[in-house]
Amino acid sequence: MNANVYQHFRNEERPFIDLVADWVEQVQMQYAPYLTDFLDPRQAYITETLIRQESDLKFRFYGGYQSAERRRCLIYPDYYEPNEEEFDIQLFEINYPTKFATLGHGRVLGTLMGTGVKREYFGDIISDGETWQFFVAKEVASYVQLQVDKIGKISVRLEERPYTAIIRPLDAWTAEKETVSSLRLDTVISSVYNISRQRSKQLIESGKIKVNWTEETRPDFMLDLLDIVSIRGFGRIQIQDIEGVTKKEKIRLSLGVLRK
Repeated sequence: MNANVYQHFRNEERPFIDLVADWVEQVQMQYAPYLTDFLDPRQAYITETLIRQESDLKFRFYGGYQSAERRRCLIYPDYYEPNEEEFDIQLFEINYPTKFATLGHGRVLGTLMGTGVKREYFGDIISDGETWQFFVAKEVASYVQLQVDKIGKISVRLEERPYTAIIRPLDAWTAEKETVSSLRLDTVISSVYNISRQRSKQLIESGKIKVNWTEETRPDFMLDLLDIVSIRGFGRIQIQDIEGVTKKEKIRLSLGVLRK
């Protein structure tokens, strides 16, 4: 990988950049497609950027449905014509006593992670308010199905579903514009949720914030394009576009915001 590429991304993203470089090299050497695990939006952005800069290969993202947040990437030579079946994604629906119990995203994800399977093998978890479904890489689908029979104290059964049975997830995301003094994590959180910087620092330092599904405890962590910030008790923020700087040196952001 060209060393100059690193300067466009965070230092902690270097291992992932090197991984993408390995994927690209493998496709170039073997002249055959390569399928990644599920990528979050930031990883997908890095992957697309590097493939475009470093090769003439083609690529396609798919996560099981059109607006999927977490998606697998198929990287392939220009001769190849991919189809959706090659993304090897299995849809499961969680069968549980809906009249007597309720599920939540955190509880479902916690149970799935409790199987010992890496987060990278799981795609989106979606719900229409009652029915819950999730996407998983086919290579671990049978194992996950055998492992999960309870979520908390609730007895459940994982049932395979065809893509035609995908529910329409509740979409509480709203498009918002925000002007901030910097892309610091504490600054963006306090601006979006209208809380003090001190309060946002407390949330971060107490472990209640995740950036791209990884706990972040540094208030001065600098956000970037397509980062997703999860704030326990408040909701989520996605940096969808960095639109420029005002005359007063403030940064204009286009955001997706989920408020609890």
